[in-house]
Amino acid sequence: MEPVVASPGFEGFEKRLEVEFWDPLGFANPSGLRAIPRNEIDTMLSAAECTIVSALSNSQFDSYVLSESSLFVYPSKIVIKTCGTTQLLKAIPLLLKSASFISLEACRCKYSRGTFIFPSAQPSPYGNFNEEVVILEKYFGHLGNGGKACVMSDASKMHNWHVYVAASEVAPLSSETYTMEMCMTQLDRSSAALFYKSPFYRSAADMTLLSGIRNLLPHSEICDFAFDPCGYSMNSVEGNAHSTIHITPEDGFSYASFETMGYSPSMLDLGSLVDRVLGCFKPAVFSISLSTAGLCHSQDAGSWGVPVCPRGYVCSGTTRHEMPGGSFVVYHTYTR
Repeated sequence: MEPVVASPGFEGFEKRLEVEFWDPLGFANPSGLRAIPRNEIDTMLSAAECTIVSALSNSQFDSYVLSESSLFVYPSKIVIKTCGTTQLLKAIPLLLKSASFISLEACRCKYSRGTFIFPSAQPSPYGNFNEEVVILEKYFGHLGNGGKACVMSDASKMHNWHVYVAASEVAPLSSETYTMEMCMTQLDRSSAALFYKSPFYRSAADMTLLSGIRNLLPHSEICDFAFDPCGYSMNSVEGNAHSTIHITPEDGFSYASFETMGYSPSMLDLGSLVDRVLGCFKPAVFSISLSTAGLCHSQDAGSWGVPVCPRGYVCSGTTRHEMPGGSFVVYHTYTR
C-alpha cells in the first residue's frame, strides 16, 4: 500500500453515498430513517470523520450542513457527501445497523466521486476505486445480481467520474428521482474571493446573496455556513427536493460543487439552471453528472434528456451507462 502524504491543499471533490431502504415486513416507523436518534447520526458521522454544523428541515426530509459537506435524511433514503480526507465508507455499517432497528433494509446503493485533486493524500481505500468497490460489494453486493462499477471519463482522461450502483430486483425503487451534480475547478478569482471572510467580516448570508446563489432556486429555503478563514457550504430544501453547494476558493486548487435532487423536468429547465450556476463561479473546467432511475432516456425527461451546451464552453466528452435497477448515468465534461 502506498503511503498517504500530506495534502498541499484542501480536497474539494466529494465522495457521495446514497442508500435507499424499504420495509419488507411492514413494521417500520412511519417516519422511516428520520426516526434514527441524533446520537446515532452523530456516531455515524464521527466514523466518517465529520460533524454537523447546521441543520434545516421541512415536513418531508431533514438536511444537515457538515464540517465536510452535507447529509440528507428522507424517510426511505439517505444521502451523505463528504470532502477532504474523510472516510465515508466507514459510516455504512453504522447506517445499516440503525436502519435495521426500525425494520428497514437497503434496496439500492449509489456511490460516486470525481477524480481527486490530491489523490495521494487520500487514506486507503479511497485512492483506489477498485478497493472502494470491494467494500461496497461487501455491504450491497447481495442486492439484485450484484453491483456494477464504472469509471466515466472525458477524452483527456483527466476528469473521471467513478460510479457504483447496486439495486434489488424486488424492492420498490423511486423511479422518478433526477439527480444533477456539477463539479467545477479553476474558479474565476473574483468569484472565488467572495467566499473569504473579509477584515470587516462577511457572513454566510452575504456570500449567498453577493455570489448569486440565492437566485439559483429562488423558491427554496437555504441554510448556509461560512468557514474560517474561507470556504462555504449550503443546503436548500423545497418540497421533496434539495440542493447543496460546497466551495473551496483557494487559488491553485479552487473547487465548487452543486447538486440538486428531487426536481422533476417539468419543474426545472436544466440548461437554464446550469447557466445560473456557471454565472456564480465561472469555472475554467467543469463536469455534469446526470442520473435517474430510468426516465432519462424517455420523452418525459424534457430538458434533462438533452445535451447541455453552455455558451463559452466546449464539451470535451460524454459518456452514458445503464446501471442496475433500471437507472442511468450520463457524464459530460467541459472546458472554457
